[in-house]
Amino acid sequence: MAPVTKISTDPSGKSVDVWTYRGMIGSLMYLTSSRPDIMFSTCLCSRYQAALKESHLAVVKRIFRYLKGTADLGLWYPKDTGFQLTAYSDADHAGCMLDRKSTSGHIQFLGDTLVSWASKKQLCVSTSTAEAEYVGAASCCSQVLWMRTQLRDYGFKFDKIPIYCDSKSAITISANPVQHTKTKHIDFRMREADKIISL
Repeated sequence: MAPVTKISTDPSGKSVDVWTYRGMIGSLMYLTSSRPDIMFSTCLCSRYQAALKESHLAVVKRIFRYLKGTADLGLWYPKDTGFQLTAYSDADHAGCMLDRKSTSGHIQFLGDTLVSWASKKQLCVSTSTAEAEYVGAASCCSQVLWMRTQLRDYGFKFDKIPIYCDSKSAITISANPVQHTKTKHIDFRMREADKIISL
């Protein structure tokens, strides 16, 4: 996708064939297992499968043109690169044009090898960039804890696992073990969103 692309419902746009679009999205979702660079764009396009327009199809075709031009691009897994678990987290603030929810993204490396990645819309609307980044970092942390448990079963132990985040506010909130009055609403809102989804 072009960096400035903003996808909306486009109610006045021309409708397209649902089955063709869903087939294209399914193919792209399959490719995300080896091409993390298209994860965000593919997940964003998959949100509009209920009411498809030509503008949505144009964005998906652009992803296919990108893949055609970068066929030799892929994941590289060299041997002898170390085995240190490292994670990176990021989030946008109110990036979705429909409901103003933020999107979290995180990746995990073992040495220089990329082993896990995700891009997902957050459950509730964040009131600030710091909150969106904090929720994204929390999602990354839960994935890291799961990976550490799995790797322990194979005999690998990690005491300290760095999680890199580009928000000083989110880092400060994470470093504070006591939830103070300015951040306790985040946990409450996330739990309420979980309850609504489970109903």
